Amino acid sequence: MRVIVVGAGVVGTMHAWHAVSRGHEVVQIERESEARGASLRNFGQIWISGRAGGEELETALRARELWEAVGERVPGLGFRACGSLTPLRTAHEVAVAEAAVARPDAAARGYKLLTADEARALNPALRGAFTAALWCERDAAVEPRTAQRALKEQLLASGRYTYLGGREVREVVGTASVRDDHGDVHTGDAVILATGAWLGGLVRELAGPELPVRRVRLQMMQTDPLGEPLTTSVADADSFRYYPAYRGEALDALNAGQPQDPVAAEHRMQLLMVQRRDGGLTIGDTHEYEHPFAFDTVEEPYEHLTRVVEAFLGRPLPRIRHRWAGVYAQCTDTARVVHRQQVRDGVWLVTGPGGRGMTCSPAIAETTADQLGW
Repeated sequence: MRVIVVGAGVVGTMHAWHAVSRGHEVVQIERESEARGASLRNFGQIWISGRAGGEELETALRARELWEAVGERVPGLGFRACGSLTPLRTAHEVAVAEAAVARPDAAARGYKLLTADEARALNPALRGAFTAALWCERDAAVEPRTAQRALKEQLLASGRYTYLGGREVREVVGTASVRDDHGDVHTGDAVILATGAWLGGLVRELAGPELPVRRVRLQMMQTDPLGEPLTTSVADADSFRYYPAYRGEALDALNAGQPQDPVAAEHRMQLLMVQRRDGGLTIGDTHEYEHPFAFDTVEEPYEHLTRVVEAFLGRPLPRIRHRWAGVYAQCTDTARVVHRQQVRDGVWLVTGPGGRGMTCSPAIAETTADQLGW
């Protein structure tokens, strides 16, 4: 079987990975020389803790297993089972964490409510003031800026994989065939369009104008090395407001009794933070849904995140080395894990995982491979 994968982000690359792993030949086509979109501009977190119960959590847990297995084969992925801590400061925040720990699926997530001392024993860098912390043992991380390259190198070593960068697919011709902007036709037995936030052009032509997927913009930053290990990922209680696992009466009470900081509310913010291999911290993020998106980054969210992080660390943040914006594709029905649609004979569009793309992509691709009988 020959599979044509259009798009070299994490969703496309994981489709290529499953196809090659099952003995098939893959041609992967990317309009940039290398992937440059949301797959590189994220935290690299394999984020289990906040996922909605049911299909979303099951997908994330399966993806976590797959990431770990792939990480054993591809050390350059930088997989690490670091878990996450959400430091808590108020009774309202603790109540939301207590409700999370009482969920029937809490054990599957590895939830545990810790004292401040227990949290610091796991992550000594958290020297700031907080009263308790929510621990999620199943959270993990990879290196987003290098993961696609490491996976590609492993795929190339298989002898059944071809990568074509700097080519934009312009047309579907016949069954399971595409033509690129060099005029070359690539024919296979299946075509996977994993085009991320690129939802115009060929995607609109194939899927129609009512594609149930929207684009979301974010801002993030990365610091110089911290100078000490940050042994877990870190979130703040604003993540409770964002992730569906925390919905319920306790969250309603938090929202009513402890309003979100105005800057965080305006930019729909939460703190997520993970340490990179070089010791720097990736910190974010914001959410912008209304089009047209701003073309510049604004400083107030960075200032807010700096204050929150410094309060948790009990020390000044290292110099900010990088700031960036990114755009990802999200299903308009946010309860849906992904939009998977056959758009022509032999051609499937797979897009819209939203902020769960890095987490769930191995399982999303596995499901596609199973459904298509690879």
